[in-house]
Amino acid sequence: MESEQARIGRFLAVCTELVEGKFATAERKISEALRAIAESKQLTELFTAVTQEFDYTWAKETYLRYPAREGSSRGEMLLPAGRSEILAFVFCLFVELDAGSVRLGDFLLKYCYVDGSYTASYSVFAERVIRPFRDIVYDCFPAAKREAKKTGEKGAALHRIGELIEGEKARMEAFGLREEESNAFRILSSGIRSAVQKGETQLLVALLEGYRYFLRYTGGESNESAAIFELASKL
Repeated sequence: MESEQARIGRFLAVCTELVEGKFATAERKISEALRAIAESKQLTELFTAVTQEFDYTWAKETYLRYPAREGSSRGEMLLPAGRSEILAFVFCLFVELDAGSVRLGDFLLKYCYVDGSYTASYSVFAERVIRPFRDIVYDCFPAAKREAKKTGEKGAALHRIGELIEGEKARMEAFGLREEESNAFRILSSGIRSAVQKGETQLLVALLEGYRYFLRYTGGESNESAAIFELASKL
C-alpha cells in the first residue's frame, strides 16, 4: 500500500512535471495533480484549510487583470502575497481548468501572453505560477522531497522506456521475424506501451522479462534493448 509520504511525493513530482513540461501535456498533468490531492489525507486537509474562507471570485477580480493597463490589449496574472492565499488561488484555478470551465490555452493567451505562442505563454505560467505553488507545498512537507525525487526519476524512466520500445518496433520489423514471432512481438510491445502509459510498473517489469527471453530466443538482443532493461532495473 502506498504511504502518505509517497502520495505527497507523487503530487510534488507531478507539479515538477508541470513546471518542466510542455503545454501539450499540461491539462492532463493538472488532472493528475488534483487526483493526487484527493488521494492524500494530508494534502486534502491542507487545501481544505487554505480554501475554507478564501474568496476565489474576489481573487480573480484582483489578480487576473484584463487589460493589464489602460490601452493594453493584453492581460496579466498576479499572485497573492500570502503563501496560503497562493495555495488557495492556484488550487482553485486548477479545479476550474480541470472542469473545463476555463480552457488553458485561452487563459494563457489572455493572462500570460508571449508572441501568440501557447508554448512560450505556458513557460511563463509554469515559472511564475506553478513553481511557487509547488515550492510552498515542498516547504509544508519537507520529508516528502525524497519521495518526490524518486517518483520523478521513475516517471523519467517510464517515459524513456516508452520511447525505446517505439524504436524497437522499427528495429524488429527489419529483423526478419517469422509471422508467429512478429505476432508475439506485437502483443508484447502493445502490453509494454500500455503499462508505461498507466504507470503499472509491476506489470511492466513482468512484460519486459518476457521481452528479454523473446529477444534471446530470436537473437534480437542489442544495445538498445539492453538500455530498456537497465532502465527497468531502476523501477
